[in-house]
Amino acid sequence: MSGEVAAAAHGVTVDESEDREERALGSRAPEFVKARRALHLSWQVGVFIVGLAVVAAGAAMLVLPGPGWVVIFGGMAIWATEFVWAQLVLRWTKRKVTEAAQRALDPKVRRRNIILTSIGVVIAAGLAGAYLWKFGLVMPWKIEDQ
Repeated sequence: MSGEVAAAAHGVTVDESEDREERALGSRAPEFVKARRALHLSWQVGVFIVGLAVVAAGAAMLVLPGPGWVVIFGGMAIWATEFVWAQLVLRWTKRKVTEAAQRALDPKVRRRNIILTSIGVVIAAGLAGAYLWKFGLVMPWKIEDQ
């Protein structure tokens, strides 16, 4: 039974094409750009260079302060406006992120994560307490010159 028939049985109409949200693969350049090969190639080179700059900035932000992964995926989205391989990578990534989010919402997984986090906090507090008990707390401004 298709989604449209099942929805119609309940008095609701659903357009299945809206549910998929999958666009056709390929260039999203304006038609006048696609019509001229040299212009389209120049357009693709420009999109590639801009996407590369954004991805490189994101890669730098992985070790420097900044939202590295967000910027990298932004660069991939720029590439996806023109290149099929980037569109496929973004679709795969979106699917995996959605699956991970669904797994994270599972009550058993949430309970396990809460238990593991609690155990980690107790261990960290115990280690900090042992360190303070053994060495005490010395503020940096009270350190004597050596």
